[in-house]
Amino acid sequence: MKYLISICALLLTLVVSAGVEDSLATSKDSVKKDEGFEQYKIMLEMIDSSIYHSYKEYYGKSKADSIIKALNYKEGHVPEFPDSIYKRRIQQIDALTPFQLGWNEDVIKAVKYFSKKRRRFTALALGRSKLYFPMYEEMLDKYDLPLELKYLSIIESGLRPTIRSRAGAVGLWQFMYRTGKAFGLTENSYIDERMDPYKATDAACRYLKFLHNMYHDWSLALAAYNAGPGNVNKAIRRSGGKTTYWEIRPYLPKETQGYVPGFIAMTYMMTYHAEHNIKPTKARVYEYEVDTVCLKAALRFKTLDTLLNVKMDDLEYLNPQYKKYYVPHTFDETFCIVLPKTVVPKFIEMEDSIYRFDSLVIKQYIESNPTVINKPKAGSSQYHYVRSGESLGVIAQRYGVSVRNIMDWNNLKSTRINIGQKLIVYGKKKSTSTTKKTTSNTTNTSNTNKAPSNYKPKAGTPSYYSLRSGESLWTVSQKFGIPFDVLKRLNPNINPKKMQPGDRIKLK
Repeated sequence: MKYLISICALLLTLVVSAGVEDSLATSKDSVKKDEGFEQYKIMLEMIDSSIYHSYKEYYGKSKADSIIKALNYKEGHVPEFPDSIYKRRIQQIDALTPFQLGWNEDVIKAVKYFSKKRRRFTALALGRSKLYFPMYEEMLDKYDLPLELKYLSIIESGLRPTIRSRAGAVGLWQFMYRTGKAFGLTENSYIDERMDPYKATDAACRYLKFLHNMYHDWSLALAAYNAGPGNVNKAIRRSGGKTTYWEIRPYLPKETQGYVPGFIAMTYMMTYHAEHNIKPTKARVYEYEVDTVCLKAALRFKTLDTLLNVKMDDLEYLNPQYKKYYVPHTFDETFCIVLPKTVVPKFIEMEDSIYRFDSLVIKQYIESNPTVINKPKAGSSQYHYVRSGESLGVIAQRYGVSVRNIMDWNNLKSTRINIGQKLIVYGKKKSTSTTKKTTSNTTNTSNTNKAPSNYKPKAGTPSYYSLRSGESLWTVSQKFGIPFDVLKRLNPNINPKKMQPGDRIKLK
């Protein structure tokens, strides 16, 4: 309320000032215009600040702290409740939603799994939700869908827009290529709209509405979202014509059998996380801290980094759909970009200059590097299949190229790779003898670095580090100059192949 009073007072001052200026008109019109511009600039800054604080007060606060304090929980305490408490709480949620949140042994097992073994996951999801949930709720309301469907995205992706499943599903809502295309999500060399938070959410709402209109049952619609309508229809036939999720569940794929219980459990955890002594992790960015601007020309992220001082890492985080850190431009479609609100006024003021700068840099680069291509001159293309224990660094060394080269050639958003993954590599593969020698040297180096008694961390090395998107234990070891084996010894409970952003790594 105090922010609105401040705005009204400022507007009144501006109106009075404008009236005085009109009555005392002089020949100094240009000076007056400048003063008027500055006054309105101050007014807009005041309004922006008031809106920011209002949103921050509404979206930024968490009830978890007060509830945990009232329950007198100590840090690290994991509460346990009788099944009757879980049942009553689920029934309370069920009373306020069109879903049929059933209560049975499998649901309770899922709740206990999340409340005991996936506490960190729940805390991370709560933190990430500050960016996505306000938009989710607005979109679900637009399509007249239950707001609880926002929790489905947590089950699908953990609220990570760049995640890709082994089956090829991508984004916050894990769209397969064909399904995404059917609901208007395009993919080309520069853009994958399955990773666009706004467009993918719109497509997910339309798809979920389509499935519900087909089955008239939300549990079956969720099962079809996970396994596809074909598998749900087959399960209905095999069950002898049963038409509820729990009746056809034994005939569904194994993953889908746990999908609806998982959704119910996540809905429960998002509602009662504080009662389980789980606090949201600190949000990297809140929805009210960003804004969208639509571009009039093509633009590289690097230009915004240079001219607006917006970090590349932040641009990538807010705009995951642009695979090459480049926003294209066509005559029949306008592309938009999400920016921190604090730089939007500056972008609007400098917009034309930003485009000119970007095009000039590209032109000069092409003119000075007419034969440059994104691969080494020597060697032809070949495929490499990732083996157990290999990282991009190991593969790059083997072919005499850089990690960035391999990432660019294969459109990789991070350094994470999977066993059996097919990578295209340009370069001359080292001979067998050389490879063996390198392996031998690597082994010797590894043995030398393994828990060295004389190793001391560099001055300024923090005690802990939170893993970021695209990083691995190996990249952290390179970043801080810590031998990989030392880092593994310091973190015995961490599996390097199953790490996630937000994992806390001990550095010394």
